[in-house]
Amino acid sequence: MCGAAPWRVVDSATLASGECRPIVTGAMLPPGAIAVLRSEHASIARHGDAKWVTTTPSARPDEPRDGEHVRLAGTEAMTGDVLITAGTVLNPAHIALAASAGHDEVAVSVRPRVRLVLTGDEVVSVGIPASGRVRDSFGPVLPSLIAQLGGFVSDAIHLGDSLPGMIDSLSTDPAGHEVIVTTGSTGSSSADHLRDALHALGATMLIDGIRMRPGGPSLLARLADGRFVVGLPGNPLAAILALLTIGEPLLAGMTGAAAPSIHRVAVGAELSGRASTSLLIPYRLEDGLAVATGWLGSTMMRGLADSVGVLVCPPEGVVAGADTDAFPLPWAAPL
Repeated sequence: MCGAAPWRVVDSATLASGECRPIVTGAMLPPGAIAVLRSEHASIARHGDAKWVTTTPSARPDEPRDGEHVRLAGTEAMTGDVLITAGTVLNPAHIALAASAGHDEVAVSVRPRVRLVLTGDEVVSVGIPASGRVRDSFGPVLPSLIAQLGGFVSDAIHLGDSLPGMIDSLSTDPAGHEVIVTTGSTGSSSADHLRDALHALGATMLIDGIRMRPGGPSLLARLADGRFVVGLPGNPLAAILALLTIGEPLLAGMTGAAAPSIHRVAVGAELSGRASTSLLIPYRLEDGLAVATGWLGSTMMRGLADSVGVLVCPPEGVVAGADTDAFPLPWAAPL
């Protein structure tokens, strides 16, 4: 409607003062209209050949105010606004937003498909392991952790400690996974065959060991066909920290996601360093200060389970109260 009540109902393309025209919700307003009166607050009366609209007793005295129930163009976004930034993990609201802006298709990066190759003659996957055996903790945790990091585990195999088996597991991949994550076999003993298998397949070694503990023997390689191999140590804590160090940035780069965040945190107690290497130390917060959790052995998960992040202790160590680099754990609440 235009102007003050009463309003004469017209069927013209434009409205003059004292005129109104019925429209449905979401329709374009005719030129000249300055507000919308909801039908439940409108009273229509006929006088001669004309219909006139006034407000009902249930309406506000000033209803409708200028601009009421009118959605102006550009209220939510203007031409040229960035609505969804590259690297965003799409949720249903993003999809609706893209559609409302007129996009029939959106270019996306798919989650890289990941194959797990879990090694070890001594590994058992159910129950309490007998003497000389160890329980597989990778099979249950890696699919969910890799999903948090942006990948998708669609295949997992268990291998004994043999070079032919390792070569076959890396070369025979009908599904064509983009990434292969192996556990164990990254050392230099007679039971460790990953490096020899990569050499036999002509792989390019991108990272061959890291000056960090735990997780130092980790590696990253690229096979001749372009698939990546992330080699994790066989000890659980070492493997998880290696996956966060190598695997998370790799998956982020493949999907266009933001790089893993690094922040500074003050430590509550002195951290002793180790010459020529960095120490990765799971920590919890006490009174706003980072405190190393217990059970920091490379085989242990207990300390990591109660941690909010990982401290990076340089070789020279960190004095109490000083800051050091840290990174969050994917499952912990943001700090």
